[in-house]
Amino acid sequence: MQPPYRIMFLFGTRAEALKLAPVIKLVRTDLDTWQPLVVTTMQQSQQEVLQQTLDYLKIKSDFDLAREANQTADPVEGLSFLLHNLNNVVNAGQPDMLLVVGDASTSLAASLVGFYHRLPIGHIEAGLRTHDKRLPFPDEMHRRLTDDLADLYFAPTTHARDNLLLEHHPAKQIYVTGNTVIDMVKQTLAGDDNMSALFPEIPADHRLIILTMERPEYFGEPMRQVFHTVRDIVETNPDVDLVYPVFPDPEVMAMAEEVLGKHDRIHLTKPLNHSTFLRLAARGTLIITDSGSIQEEAPALHTLVLLLREKTERQEAVDVGAVKVVGTDPTSIQQAVFELLNNHRKYKRMAEADNPFGNGHASEKILQIIQNYLAQK
Repeated sequence: MQPPYRIMFLFGTRAEALKLAPVIKLVRTDLDTWQPLVVTTMQQSQQEVLQQTLDYLKIKSDFDLAREANQTADPVEGLSFLLHNLNNVVNAGQPDMLLVVGDASTSLAASLVGFYHRLPIGHIEAGLRTHDKRLPFPDEMHRRLTDDLADLYFAPTTHARDNLLLEHHPAKQIYVTGNTVIDMVKQTLAGDDNMSALFPEIPADHRLIILTMERPEYFGEPMRQVFHTVRDIVETNPDVDLVYPVFPDPEVMAMAEEVLGKHDRIHLTKPLNHSTFLRLAARGTLIITDSGSIQEEAPALHTLVLLLREKTERQEAVDVGAVKVVGTDPTSIQQAVFELLNNHRKYKRMAEADNPFGNGHASEKILQIIQNYLAQK
């Protein structure tokens, strides 16, 4: 096959966009070799956040598949919508290869469509596992099935590679590249962003806790318990402020205002762009989160993470000590926060943990592997 190679990038969430952005950026610097096609599949619940991210990244989609509420609330309806429409997109775009990332429904649907079209599929962030098909749900099975359909596996770590080998994926198609989100972190922090105007009401000598919580399985009582727990933590530590970028869902926004509002050291904000969030996280003492990507980004910033999950597919971060799994149990969260706020030695040990997710050059490695692969076709 001769260049330019038509690479179709497919994503529908903020996290996917941020992880594909460094690869898209590199492709755009060499249009003699690459012809990028960007496909977005905006879910209604993610639309505001994803559009903000696309504007920040200066990425415009060639094909935009906006899903309505009834196509996202039911995962079967959502997958059906994606399969039908992505089939049309692939027919129209005539790509040489599909590139997907992670574990969202877009990656699974695109990989299945690509398989039926006999197109090669590259999977960035392949091989992450909890080994429990229901945790996280449905992400774990999305990732496993995408790996079953993929042709090139871009594993972020040797642990992820070993997972793929244990599942008998071909060793010659597995590459340990690091995670492209670290490329994004390093590129973002190299920019000239002034943080002095961000939350000037937080005193410089106060410790800062950042909360992010948006996974649908925690909506309702689990989220309410976490909100009450972090409010109690702030109230019992007068030198601690909390920042929560509120997930733009009516139920979440109402609950956040009810439980966390009207407190002078709790700051509720709209979702932050990636640059602002990273700089806030670098200033933070610790992050309490249910996010997958933050488990990768925070170690690069040497900011501690308490994970609001029962299991993680990023065990490497736990193994090096950068992330601690606490779930949503109030007692577990309080004990972990108390220990980190009061045990300087423990805090320092976690903060100095090595980042296991790469050196910021994953995108170059991935493109070189793809170029070599397509050149042989």
